[in-house]
Amino acid sequence: MSLAAELKSAVTTRAALLVLGVFALQLLFITSYVGALHNPKLRDVPFGVVAPPQVSAQLVGQLERLPGDPLAPRTVTDEAEAREQILNREIDGALLVNPARTTDTLLVASGGGSVLSSALDTLFTRLEAADQRTVRTVDVAPASPQDFDGLSAFYLVVGWCVGGYICAAILAISSGARPANPERAIIRLGVLALYAILGGLGGAIIVGPILGALPGSVAALWGLGALVVFAVGAATLALQSVFGIVGIGLAILLIVVAGNPSAGGAFPLPMLPPFWNAIGPALPPGAGTWVARSIAYFKGNDVTGSLLVLSAWAVVGSSITLVMSSLKHKPGREPAAGKPGAATT
Repeated sequence: MSLAAELKSAVTTRAALLVLGVFALQLLFITSYVGALHNPKLRDVPFGVVAPPQVSAQLVGQLERLPGDPLAPRTVTDEAEAREQILNREIDGALLVNPARTTDTLLVASGGGSVLSSALDTLFTRLEAADQRTVRTVDVAPASPQDFDGLSAFYLVVGWCVGGYICAAILAISSGARPANPERAIIRLGVLALYAILGGLGGAIIVGPILGALPGSVAALWGLGALVVFAVGAATLALQSVFGIVGIGLAILLIVVAGNPSAGGAFPLPMLPPFWNAIGPALPPGAGTWVARSIAYFKGNDVTGSLLVLSAWAVVGSSITLVMSSLKHKPGREPAAGKPGAATT
């Protein structure tokens, strides 16, 4: 047998295409992670200014004109309002100006990402020094001492996402990427739902009572975890039902390649480049990380939008899986189990 014939026999066209797909996925992985995280900068950070009327408008204008547009400043009535907006996740920090003294107060929230709060501290230390003033930083929603750099919520959600698409992938690898009929699609979704409930509980217990990494309600984190796992798994099942085994790669593309670097984990959303800042909240890792931090540090505020995003992934993924299982196999035409050509689950 010639070398060309041996090569053709050893590496099928399908295998070659899959290898090329993996190669593209590898390059996209590098591009996405390095592109998102190699040069973090403050960009349009929602920021409050509390100052006497005669200076507030001028100060807001000065902050708006900073090179690189690091801040999106707005006037806030008083300190109480500034704290409330931070806890409601409407702004990421605020400057309280005291004209009678040379020291102003900077409010931050390291629970939303200590890298962001540190960057704001560095920025205002420099700006205040230029005016012969100093700044005192107050952390309104501090991250737990056991939560280094505020990353525990992100890693928790990443773990849930990994569980979701691996569970769906195992169901496909063991019994065929496309469910043979709607009944078997329902079985897969049911198995995924049970796995999601257990996975959500396990993650919540590990980061809470066992490690003490995240404060907040264990029950709330459990519910979030179950939703994240099911949303990612349902999306993976849907992609598999449409594209076959290639759907697993597409799920990795969405969740790992695009979703993880844009989730606001290592660097909060205002520090990411525009593309990743835009897609992050719409993908499960970003939506899940936002809710997890809100539960842990912001009294559960501002979670509705992100929960709707996760619910949409779950509902749409489940619906596509059921619809495609109906289209692929007409009722009454499935081969009997145990006979040649019998359909798999």
